[in-house]
Amino acid sequence: MKLEQGCVQVYTGNGKGKTTAALGLALRAVGRELMVCIVQFMKGGGPYGEHLVAERLAPYLTIVTTGRKGWVKQDGPAAEDRQLAEEGLVLAREILTGGTYDLVILDEINGAVAYGLLDVEPVLELIRLKPSRVELVLTGRNAHEKIIEAADLVTEMREIKHYYKAGVPARVGIEK
Repeated sequence: MKLEQGCVQVYTGNGKGKTTAALGLALRAVGRELMVCIVQFMKGGGPYGEHLVAERLAPYLTIVTTGRKGWVKQDGPAAEDRQLAEEGLVLAREILTGGTYDLVILDEINGAVAYGLLDVEPVLELIRLKPSRVELVLTGRNAHEKIIEAADLVTEMREIKHYYKAGVPARVGIEK
């Protein structure tokens, strides 16, 4: 089964749930035997729970991580972080235009742009290159206004309350 029409979706905002929403969409697509690839930017650590399930859902779900283990500094990211993000962008272009995948999710790419790891113009070029029958999802905080404008659907997750502020750390199976 192939999509009749692919759209561009953006999940952004300061609230929890952007990657989780994209993973839910991936699960739905896999259930319909669509081919899904998730390219994760700035997520070199792991494995995360989604990596473990991707092994079980192969060949329908593929996840590729880019980035190094640890946190990227927003004020003055390392040259290595920029290089890994650029390599991820090249890979994302190949995946998006390669004809294998029906749904391509670029997880945390908005954050990579906001942190200065990627320029917005090459990301906009990816959106323009999207084949008509491929769904493209871009996640991450602080989506650039040009990316929002280019998208067909934009959802903003807004934090109202978060248990991190009460000292609850990231939990296996929930956040990672």
